[in-house]
Amino acid sequence: MLDKDLNPNYTEDSSSVTRKEMDMELRVLKYFLMVAKEQSFTKAAAQLHITQPTLSRQITALEEELHTKLLNRAGHSITLTEEGLLLKRRALEILDLEERIMDEFSDKDDLVEGTINVGCGEFAAVEILAEICRSFREKYPRVQIAIHTGTADDTLEMMNKGLVDIGLFLEPVDTSDMEYIRIRGCDHWVVGLRPEDPLAQQEYVTKEELLDLPLILPERLSVQSEIANWFGKDFERIHVAFTSNLGTNAGVMAMHGLGYPISIEWAPRYWREDALVQRRLYPEITTSTVIAWRRNIPYSKAVSRFIEEIQSSEKNWC
Repeated sequence: MLDKDLNPNYTEDSSSVTRKEMDMELRVLKYFLMVAKEQSFTKAAAQLHITQPTLSRQITALEEELHTKLLNRAGHSITLTEEGLLLKRRALEILDLEERIMDEFSDKDDLVEGTINVGCGEFAAVEILAEICRSFREKYPRVQIAIHTGTADDTLEMMNKGLVDIGLFLEPVDTSDMEYIRIRGCDHWVVGLRPEDPLAQQEYVTKEELLDLPLILPERLSVQSEIANWFGKDFERIHVAFTSNLGTNAGVMAMHGLGYPISIEWAPRYWREDALVQRRLYPEITTSTVIAWRRNIPYSKAVSRFIEEIQSSEKNWC
């Protein structure tokens, strides 16, 4: 349906004004983000190549439009209010979507370019993602791949918002609205240990050996449920000192003697074994990973080709 069908006062000029207003709103968001970055109207205005009074008026008008205070102005120091922090997050999402729209509609019939956004956690199956990316980049060198690291919940939220095209998820995860391929048996559960710990001298660590130790568990409740199943009736006896959404910071806590992180095995070459070692749990516990994308979504040419690359490379997975 056209604008003139919705608006009895429609004119060609009014459609043009609407587009100009949309451009202005995006421009003002960019102004706001520059002020938030520089924490100074003077510095932000210099970066934007506009005058400081013009920039100040634009931000004041934005605050009036939103009926809220976005900035704390104290002399030459500028900080964001709580509402300003929220707008910053939303503005980054909006401008990211704007860039992706421009990428997607700039595809040429004989050229594949643009950006593919991939969300994933920290686990061994990322090695498979790297192989997919290597093969894909050889074919389509003009495509940029943006990797967003986070938990499965973070990745799923970004995917639902359209900010992530492809997700690499540690199971369990809800795949009811996604197309996916399961990567089986690549990810083992381990405990992180300082090298001088007596348990580091063993090949495996049992659940009985962990009962009296301060443990660091993954933050996701669904993953904690998997660990609870492994401990069985002894789960109520364990001592949870920390939870962590990603393994790297849990490893830092372990290096300082604050706990024993139970997590998915990281590739050893990415971690200093003189600082922290990993030992697999016994009885062995493994987790599958899925690489997924939303069902029935019109994708750019670059993303569609990347999905084809995933599907064609499946036979080479562990």
